[in-house]
Amino acid sequence: MITGFVLRALDGKIVVAIGILLAIALLVPALNLLVPPESAFHVPTYAVSLFGKYLCYALLALALDLVWGYCGILSLGHGAFFALGGYAMGMYLMRQIGSRGVYGDPVLPDFMVFLNWQELPWFWYGFDMFPFAMLMVLVVPGLLAFLFGWFAFRSRVNGVYLSIITQAMTYALMLAFFRNDMGFGGNNGLTDYKEILGFPVQAAGTRNVLFAMSAIMLALCLLIASAIVRSKFGKVLVGVRDAESRVRFLGFRVENIKLFTFVVSAMMAGIAGALFVPQVGIINPGEFAPANSIEVVVWTAVGGRGTLIGPIIGAVLVNAGKSFFTGAFPEFWLYALGGLFIAVTLFLPKGIVGTIQQGWNARRQLRAAAEREKGRDADLLPQAAE
Repeated sequence: MITGFVLRALDGKIVVAIGILLAIALLVPALNLLVPPESAFHVPTYAVSLFGKYLCYALLALALDLVWGYCGILSLGHGAFFALGGYAMGMYLMRQIGSRGVYGDPVLPDFMVFLNWQELPWFWYGFDMFPFAMLMVLVVPGLLAFLFGWFAFRSRVNGVYLSIITQAMTYALMLAFFRNDMGFGGNNGLTDYKEILGFPVQAAGTRNVLFAMSAIMLALCLLIASAIVRSKFGKVLVGVRDAESRVRFLGFRVENIKLFTFVVSAMMAGIAGALFVPQVGIINPGEFAPANSIEVVVWTAVGGRGTLIGPIIGAVLVNAGKSFFTGAFPEFWLYALGGLFIAVTLFLPKGIVGTIQQGWNARRQLRAAAEREKGRDADLLPQAAE
């Protein structure tokens, strides 16, 4: 059963994309660790972390594409799932600091000591164990998505109304996490990490492992998403996107289909957030900002929604452009981002990959029509000779 599930996912383009990601997972660390710094092929450690951040954003865009591109749910709150996964990882990393913090408390993180907390809150228990923290990376975003989706989808909230509600959800979480009495570091968030699984977070080897894990998890989630959309369930999913009422009249429980997809997507976003935090060194309530979720929509639209590979390309390209513009022309970056979204909407409504696929399909259709015409002419020649 599992073998069949995986084999269905192995579309030619997906295989190539997974192969490229796995190659990158090996090549970039090798260029950083094995190539001398004076070589033109050496990749500096800061670039490894930067590229790893791009891959985390690509995984977040892939998660959004699963619900938006194939189920028609335009979520403006996926930044919340990303941030919750990041906070779960951040809590684990904070518990690993122990007595090496500024105040030397072996149990309480520094911000709790500063705020005169007397004991560790109950929801911090267990985060000193890596398996428990990784479980929470999946469970917390998944549970929030399940509860939100259960009420929203059964109430048949659709379209722009659902988008507004998802944005309100992430905004409410942002305001809550800004509060010091929530126990998550308030405005400053969680930072000053020391180690992960006993290895120094800032070490070059650790950075390279985190980058490789980001590439591998992106490849794995791409495989899972491809298997979902290429299955029979995926065909129903597209039906929900294109004609929800017809699918409902055929007897399918549309709310359950949406709920399953929404939860899987939220878990993927949580994984992206968990990989993001140790590479950037901080997680704070700013990650819940609605503008971040809107940026994810831009990445997905630029790459091409409903293509799986497109959002990955869009996320990497847009964030690489952001790194360039914020360094060279910081005051113009937001204008460039807005102009990019308008240009894509007007001239590339299917995104980069979607437009390429459309052109390729049109070319194949023209070639097939020419072949049929040629065959028809060949059949008519004997009849003309008679």
